[in-house]
Amino acid sequence: MTDPTRPVTGYPAPPYAQPNGGYPYSANPTQTQPRGPYSNAYNPRATFIRRFVGAMIALFVIVGCILLVVWLILRPKVPDFRVDSLSLSNFNVSSASQSVTGTWSVGFTVYNPNKKLSIRYDDVESSIYYGLGFISGTRIPPFAQGTKDRTSVNATFSAANSFVGAPVARGIDADKARGSVSFNVRLLARVEFRRGGWRLRRRLLKVLCRGVAVSLLSKGGLGTLGGGSRDCQVVV
Repeated sequence: MTDPTRPVTGYPAPPYAQPNGGYPYSANPTQTQPRGPYSNAYNPRATFIRRFVGAMIALFVIVGCILLVVWLILRPKVPDFRVDSLSLSNFNVSSASQSVTGTWSVGFTVYNPNKKLSIRYDDVESSIYYGLGFISGTRIPPFAQGTKDRTSVNATFSAANSFVGAPVARGIDADKARGSVSFNVRLLARVEFRRGGWRLRRRLLKVLCRGVAVSLLSKGGLGTLGGGSRDCQVVV
């Protein structure tokens, strides 16, 4: 039997929980933990970056809106190009050597349809083709046009036994036997639309004059423009 006078034994009582989560008593429980060495510098730097990016985006939006408004007000129109004259001399084609000889003198009429904008043409290059076969190329001096201005531009192409390949040589030879050969004339230029002190962004002007017919004379390798003036396709 159990002795009623023997003290009861068991597990010891758990220690008293400290009010600060079980850690030893702190002399200053309200004191916060110190921050890292970069915490004070990070927030101002991040704020500056956000503000700078926001300012740059706003600037681009404002500039874009201004350019759009100017573009809508001025409404630039592409110039008109037309082939008004063409003369051909010393023309000869050889299917055996797949070559072409000749001198082409092409006269363009360029018209600026804009009422408020002048146009400046730079880096002007022109080429002549038979189909897709390149024959010759040349450079044209830069020029400028005022509003509603009409300008004559000339381009001269020379080929001396220039290799063009068998398909081009055979095609030209067959057309020559019929008395008329059609060529394609291309022109590229950097154009800038201007309005007083305003200068819109420079653009690449592409001109394509398709099927410019040349009527050949029976002798002498001479030819002239056949079928009258030819309008050209213009893309900016």
